[in-house]
Amino acid sequence: MRILGGQAVQADRLLRAWSGDPDVHAWLVPINPAPPGPLRRALGVKYLRTVVTQLTYWPLLLRELRHADVVHVFSASYFSFLLAPLPAVLVARVLGKPVVMNYRSGEAPDHLARSAVARTTLRQVDRNAVPSRFLQDVFARFGIEADIIPNIVDVDRFAFRLRNPLRPRILSTRNFEGLYNVACTLRTFAAVLRDFPEATLTLVGSGSTEPSLRRLASELGLRAGENVHFAGRVPPEEIWRYYADADVYLQTPDIDNMPSSVLEAFASGCAVVSTDAGGVPAILTDGVHGLLVKCGDYDAAAAQIVRLLREPDLTRSLTIRARESCDRYRWTAVRAQWLSLYRSLAHPSALPAPTAV
Repeated sequence: MRILGGQAVQADRLLRAWSGDPDVHAWLVPINPAPPGPLRRALGVKYLRTVVTQLTYWPLLLRELRHADVVHVFSASYFSFLLAPLPAVLVARVLGKPVVMNYRSGEAPDHLARSAVARTTLRQVDRNAVPSRFLQDVFARFGIEADIIPNIVDVDRFAFRLRNPLRPRILSTRNFEGLYNVACTLRTFAAVLRDFPEATLTLVGSGSTEPSLRRLASELGLRAGENVHFAGRVPPEEIWRYYADADVYLQTPDIDNMPSSVLEAFASGCAVVSTDAGGVPAILTDGVHGLLVKCGDYDAAAAQIVRLLREPDLTRSLTIRARESCDRYRWTAVRAQWLSLYRSLAHPSALPAPTAV
């Protein structure tokens, strides 16, 4: 969890969910293991950090995967694909272990078009699992089969509450990286202030674009610590508090897959406005579960937030149906899908009798 992002959060939730399960014993082999003793000093040096991590990661894979019946590999795209998923697949193959590749990146269209290594690897693993119809369709365009197993949302931790009246308390929980276009979120908020000067925006996250985002906030006349709050990095077990305090969830990514943040907003009762990036429309139907706008269109996003604030009946309908859609992302539903997939790959000697949960 030193690398905090959507994959880490979902991996953590999956491991917690399997804890104590009678049918599955799951454990984590981290992609960023801490090297021994004096080599830890190298973690602060770019490039050398990668070499030292790889020298630690490969032996760890050899030690740990030999005990597995199925190897579940989380995967992003581009260079990280070569550094983390590919070694896990290669070691699993050497050890004769079946592999399910759990690919999760919204950058898949470009990554698969560019990388013959990625395409070949995904075709040769035993099964591919993706969290959205969007990625399944992308894989299909490259002749790669994939099962859809969605992300998990904890509907107990993210407790639903109707907002009546809806207040202009806006939340974003996307990391400060270019593909999430948090700059568009700031511009959207500046436009909302014209109609609702009492509005507030809380930005939960961190990343490489934070300095430029703080400059942009100042240029837009937004007051950090007053109407805009940069909350920084928040541990996954604490993030529910921010949804509970907010009324509107806003995200404006240019590239996305199946963001857990949207499901968390659904479960909490926040009204959602989002760009229609990547796989977002697969979980958020415009006018049914929330409101969608084109990528980069901050004026349209602001207009949709103003609409929600002025149309309580619409807001109530959207949030109730969004919460109802969360049933398919509960652990009881997702568990059955993962268990079926694991059982299809494991050697019969590894299979206990199924247990109802």
